[in-house]
This record gives sequence, C-alpha cells and structure tokens, in this order.
Amino acid sequence: MSVNETNTTTTSSPTPIPGADIAWVLTSTALVFIMIPGVGYFYSGMARSKNALSLIMLSVLSAAVVSFQWWLIGYSLTFGTSTSKYIGSAEFAFFRGVDMTPYSQSTPIPRIVFAMYQCMFAAITPALALGSAAERGRILPKIVFIFVWTTLVYDFIACWSWNSNGWVYVMGGLDFAGGTPVHISSGCAALAYAIILGKRHGHGTTDFKPHNIANVVLGCVLLWFGWFGFNGGSALGANARAAMACAVTNLSAAVGGLTWVLMDYRLEKKISALGFCSGAVAGLVSITPGSGYVGTPAAVAFGVLGAFFCNIAVHLKHIFDFDDALDVFAVHGVGGLVGNILTGIFAQKSIAALDGVTVIPGGWLDGNFIQVAYQLADCATGMGYSFIMTYFILFVMDKIPGLSLRADPESEAIGMDESELGELAYYHIDKIISVNKLTGETKTVKEEAVIQNNDCNVSIV
Repeated sequence: MSVNETNTTTTSSPTPIPGADIAWVLTSTALVFIMIPGVGYFYSGMARSKNALSLIMLSVLSAAVVSFQWWLIGYSLTFGTSTSKYIGSAEFAFFRGVDMTPYSQSTPIPRIVFAMYQCMFAAITPALALGSAAERGRILPKIVFIFVWTTLVYDFIACWSWNSNGWVYVMGGLDFAGGTPVHISSGCAALAYAIILGKRHGHGTTDFKPHNIANVVLGCVLLWFGWFGFNGGSALGANARAAMACAVTNLSAAVGGLTWVLMDYRLEKKISALGFCSGAVAGLVSITPGSGYVGTPAAVAFGVLGAFFCNIAVHLKHIFDFDDALDVFAVHGVGGLVGNILTGIFAQKSIAALDGVTVIPGGWLDGNFIQVAYQLADCATGMGYSFIMTYFILFVMDKIPGLSLRADPESEAIGMDESELGELAYYHIDKIISVNKLTGETKTVKEEAVIQNNDCNVSIV
C-alpha cells in the first residue's frame, strides 16, 4: 500500500470507476490466492510423507477460516476508521459499507475490491506460521489458532502499517506489501509455536529429510508466480509502479535462488533444488517491503543479502536447540527483517512516485537517514508483539480441554495424515490375480493397500 493513502472517502462528485485498476487488483487477488496452496505444497514436500496431506490441507483451511474472520471483523479491525493508532473499529464488521464506494481519493478502486485483495494477505500469513509446528501439532487447535491469531495479532500489526491512523504509518515507516504484517509476524509466531510445542520425537538423532522435492519446486513456482500479484498488486492500480514492483520481485527471487545454491555448493558440491527454492523464497520475502520503493539495482542487493542472511539463520535452530520444522523463522522472520532494513536504505522517492500520487522522503540513499530508524522500530515492535502474543495465545489454548496443541506419541509416529485426517497423500493397491489358462477368466486372490512411505517404521513401546 502507498504511504499517502487514506482510509476516508470525501468526494464532492462521483469518482469514475477505474476499470483497468479494478481488473489488475482482482487479478492480483487471484494470484495471491494461488500462493496459499503453494505454501502447502512447499511445506508438504519438505516434510515426511506421512504428514504431507495435512500440511496442504492446513493451507486451504487457513484460507477458509480467515475468509470468514475477515468478513466478520478482520477487515474492520485492520482498516476501519478509528482514532486509535493501534487498531481499527467495528465500522465495517460483516462487510457493512464494503461496497462500490471508492477506497480513498488517491485510490479510487471500490472498497470491496480492496477488501478482497487484503483478505488474501491475511489468509496466507497464518498458513506460513504453521509450518514450524509440522509433524507433531494437532489440526483442530490449529484451526482455532488461525482465527484467534488473525484477530489478535495480524489485524493489529497490519493496522499499524497500513491504516492511515496506524502508528507505523503515521511515523513514516515504509512497508509496501507486508514485510512486517505478513513475514515478520508469521516468522516470529512460528518461532513461538515451535518453542511451546516442543521438538519432534527423534529430533537431534533422526534425519528428517524432505520426502518430495518435486512438491517443493511446485510450491516454489506457485509462490513465485503469485508474488507478482502480492507485490505488484500492492500498487492498487495498473500503473508504472506496479510494473516496477513486478520487475524487482522477479529479479530478487532469481538472485536469491542463485545465491543460496552457490552458498550450499561451496560446502556440498551439489546444485540443490531445495536450496534454490529456499533462496528464491528468501529473495521474495526480503523484497516484499521495498518492492514499491526500490529500483532494479537495489533488487539485486535484496536478493543476495536476503538469501545470505536467511541461509545463515537456518543454523540458529541448531545453535539454540529449537525445532522449527520447516525453517519458517529463518526465511520469513529473518527475511522480513533484512528486507525492512534494506528498504530504509534503498527506498527512492522517484520510484514511489511512479504511480503519480505517492510522495515519500526516500531512504538513506536519498539523504533521509532517519528512515532506517523508522524501519528498525517497525521490526522490533512487530517481532516482539507477534512472539509474545502468539506464545500467550498458545499457552492459554493448551490449557483448554480438547485444545491440547501436541499430538500424542502414537499419532506422531503414525503421522498427522492418518491420525488427524484419516486420509493419506500416497498409497497404492497390491493385487495378486490368478488366470485360468483354459477360459482366460481372472480372479483376485489377494488385494491390499500399501502405504507409500519414505519414513522409518516406529514402534511405540
């Protein structure tokens, strides 16, 4: 969202409906939506096969739960008109007044279009966070967590950054597409979830290898594809600023993937598909807050530094001995932090002005040295609030009968797919058929379902 946007509509005459802008934002809404199952496939490939389906399902459940929450109260809490610098109001609860009225004078797309676009951002954020709890967290508590966390954490942080009354917005913090509301908040929530849930059985002794790298590549491609709408759509119009956001997004992802591959090649002498995908996502995460403020040369720095620091951060879970199963904090938490800081350095007033309406003082390179401090303040509060509130929410939930967070050891050994869903991502049927040589008649002698599983057999004693 542009820095000069306002949430009030004060027009003296009817505003023409901007057809091209509406088309682009609706297209971007669909692009961001496809990222949600993309997260599921990315995560499912990194997990063991007995947990693959549950991770895909959780991403879809996140879209469903948050869509309802956003209609009920989420949009109003985030973008409702309020005198508070920390949260919106109930003005738009149940989507009252969310219609064809222009969102603002500077952003004339209808409010319903804007609300649906922002809904996708809210939906993908908890889906990202839940990756740290993979392979041992129960699904029902996660569904409840998605609703509560979106209301108490995401809506608040998004309000700070994007509501015209939000304190980060008023201060002058720059966050074009969700460095703090989406990535830092989900990364720190993932860290809290991993700590309170505890480590997987066998952590430190068992090698938890990804079971399907093809799923990881598929998820990466869906994310990369959708990110054009994630960042480009945040211009809220079909304009040159949206085009530049798409260009820097693509370049940062490409450079991030290559950087990660080279860092791993230095040690393993292998060109890792998993490494490339991890680096590409790290590049996408890091460019997110600055995508509407920086040019293509800066995008190279975002990709290189984002992938570099995220790659280093992956090792933090070994140093501090916590089990972030899918490295959510390392990629999204650290990537969002790096991106926010780099935005404070490389933001250019000329790039922001490409939409014809946005005016900012720029970043460090434009002589606005205080911008880095604003970005650091945004990062620190977003990280602290998300971690503390998430930990508190999970601590309370775990004490409520029926909402215990962790699966029992037997369910964990079987896998979340079978124990929680009663369905499997992979299986095939073995049949033994006899054939009568005289008549050619066939008869099934034996038929059994065989689970396709790359995991070790575990016995609960």
